[in-house]
Amino acid sequence: MLYNILVVKQQYYKIYKPYGYLSQFVNHQNKRRNKKLLSELYDLSVNVMAVGRLDEKSEGLLLLTTDGKFSNYITSSKIEKEYHVMVDGLITDEAILKLQSGVEISVNSKPYITKRCDVKIIRNTSHIIDRFVRDERHGKTSWLSIIITEGKFRQVRKMTAKVGFPTLRLVRVRIGDYKLDTMEPSNILPINY
Repeated sequence: MLYNILVVKQQYYKIYKPYGYLSQFVNHQNKRRNKKLLSELYDLSVNVMAVGRLDEKSEGLLLLTTDGKFSNYITSSKIEKEYHVMVDGLITDEAILKLQSGVEISVNSKPYITKRCDVKIIRNTSHIIDRFVRDERHGKTSWLSIIITEGKFRQVRKMTAKVGFPTLRLVRVRIGDYKLDTMEPSNILPINY
């Protein structure tokens, strides 16, 4: 007996998710009726899904795919995620050490201590697309590079707030070997896997 085997070619993309969009294509919740979705920016296969999430107020690198195995691999704790984060105030060495060592945050209403991570101050932010966050008269800010291997809900924001330096802007610039590079908000590029 002969069978026709349909070979489906998986799709892989990297996008620069702009500020103000949810990391999803379809809205199934009434409370999020008026939110902007990725489907407003990209006309892709109905089977394409976001790999991981960036919250509405975060921006930067987001991977899209039709391949569930790829999605599971990327969201595993083995893969580094790098964020460039603008925080309120001039960050202290003490706060950086606390972030690096792990801080207690709330995950699903339970205390959780974050894993050790890499944190350093960034002096050159020319690679980050300008976007108004607040007027300089409201105080100084610092930019950090934070590299984590986990991805709890709003983790980076909770971490910086815990050490007294709330996040004002968060841009994911790298997931494993995939980088934002010179992409601009709303850009999409196919990637190889």
